[in-house]
Amino acid sequence: MKSYTITVNGNVYDVTVEENGQGAAPVAAPRAAAPAPKAAPAKAAASAGAGSIKIEAGASGKVFKIEASVGASVKRGDTVLVLEIMKMETPVVAPEDGTVASIDVAVGDAVEAGAVLATMNN
Repeated sequence: MKSYTITVNGNVYDVTVEENGQGAAPVAAPRAAAPAPKAAPAKAAASAGAGSIKIEAGASGKVFKIEASVGASVKRGDTVLVLEIMKMETPVVAPEDGTVASIDVAVGDAVEAGAVLATMNN
């Protein structure tokens, strides 16, 4: 048995493969190429002043609506943007009181779990 860790579209999978001793001789597994960097979102200029507090996607989805703008004061729990996750609108909220420093996505962008959506400063 051999165990491998495979990353597909940013999702990590642990895979175990059983060797049955039949078939071709063992072949070295090809190295996985690093994922291609994504193009910067249209609002990349706003991220130039990125803040120290990251607001990340809790799950993969699509940016449905942006509620806050750069420079806006937000309280802990205020909605910064809304993701569409599995056909449900899911608010992404400020983790603490502060000021929005950057919005790093645009409406319609597909995002992976853990992706930085916005930043803020306290």
